[in-house]
Amino acid sequence: MERIPMTAAGFKALEDEVNHLKNTERHAIIKLIAEARAHGDLSENAEYHAAKERQAFIEGRLIELEDKIGRADVIDVSKLSGHTVTFGATVTIVDEDSDEKRKFQIVGDLEADAKKGRISISSPISRALIGKAKGDTVEVAAPGGARSYEILKVEWL
Repeated sequence: MERIPMTAAGFKALEDEVNHLKNTERHAIIKLIAEARAHGDLSENAEYHAAKERQAFIEGRLIELEDKIGRADVIDVSKLSGHTVTFGATVTIVDEDSDEKRKFQIVGDLEADAKKGRISISSPISRALIGKAKGDTVEVAAPGGARSYEILKVEWL
């Protein structure tokens, strides 16, 4: 079984979703199914079929989340430090062509969200940055062609 690296915050988000599905969504769907059954003939009852589909989705999502929680390799970023880029580091880079600065944290695949400044450890830019330090230049193969970045800062927030 392959371990899934993630931050403590990412792990907590998975646990929170499991708790929400078990304690809120399950109870709500049970009520919807009961109400739909009360309408009579189940073979042509769209509300019943929609509720059963939602129930199947919830149960499938719970199985998926519990599997990921079981395989989680939680890395406490607050205990990490150093000068090189590794999992959990917050990196500030500058595009050498456009002088555009970007800042992001390298996180697990499940918690990546570019809009929130978190990129996946398996992304091309993360793979290029891992093991590098402030002042290093990396080249990343991007869909629009190769891009060159300089590392301005490596932080542990």
